[in-house]
Amino acid sequence: MDRTCSITYTLRATRKLTASPPSGFAAFLRGRRAELALADPRRYSLRQVAYRVGVEPSYLSKVERGLEPPPGETTAIALAHELQLDPDLLLAMAGKVSSELQTIIRKRPKLFAELIRALKDQPDHAVLRIVREVRDGNW
Repeated sequence: MDRTCSITYTLRATRKLTASPPSGFAAFLRGRRAELALADPRRYSLRQVAYRVGVEPSYLSKVERGLEPPPGETTAIALAHELQLDPDLLLAMAGKVSSELQTIIRKRPKLFAELIRALKDQPDHAVLRIVREVRDGNW
C-alpha cells in the first residue's frame, strides 16, 4: 500500500471511530423517510427523495447520518413537504426559524419575546386556545 492510500485509509477509519451518533434532526429525518419507505420503498429511497428535493443523494445520506449539519431553509422545507411533515417542525428540529416567522418577529420583537416567554411553561391546550382565539378574532 502506498503512502497516499495508507493516509486515506487511516483518515476513513478515524472518522468512523470518532463519528458521533446522528443528532436528533438526523435521526428524525432518517426515521421518517424509513417509515414512509415501509409503505412505498421505491418512492422513499434515499436517491428518489434526494432527487425530488434537489440535492445529491450523498449529501442527503450525510445529513441523515449526522455528518453534515441540517440543510438550509429551502431544502428543509422541501424535505418537510416530501416527507409529509410540518415545515416549521422540521426547521425547529434543525435549530432554525423560517424567514417568514423572522420577519413577523422583527416587526414587534419586544412584544413577541414577551409573548413567547409568557407561554413557554403553559400546557399545550392553553396555548392552542389562545391561538384559536386570535385566529378566530374572539379576543
